[in-house]
Amino acid sequence: MANLTINGKTFTLDVEPDTPLLWAIRENAGLTGTKYGCGIAQCGACTVHMDGVATRSCGISVAEAEGKKITTIEGLASGATLHKVQEAWIAQDVPQCGYCQSGMIMAVAALLNEKPKPTDADIDEAITNICRCGTFQQVREAIHTIASA
Repeated sequence: MANLTINGKTFTLDVEPDTPLLWAIRENAGLTGTKYGCGIAQCGACTVHMDGVATRSCGISVAEAEGKKITTIEGLASGATLHKVQEAWIAQDVPQCGYCQSGMIMAVAALLNEKPKPTDADIDEAITNICRCGTFQQVREAIHTIASA
């Protein structure tokens, strides 16, 4: 059994301590916005915030996540008000297939929380998520739009 705080709610999940956080979120908590991509913490599709830090949930065990505040894409908005990154994604028409986008949005939100006006070098260093559709230019434009607002 594991007690996880996800999007401000406590979930008591019947999982082994070494279960990847990604699977506990998707399969046990039922929050399917966080996606499985590579399973080796490289692509970023599974990015969530853990205590405010962008974290690839496929590479973190449930035991490592206990006691931490976890935020998934479902918890990023404040009620009916979208997060500024979600609004920019819509305004800039960022996603194509959209599969990687929940992880990308979570990574960008963490970056902007840490550095509200990131440079291109900051973006290159922090946003290492992979987008097979190649929306990197739209992502960068959305980040700069938010930073200049």
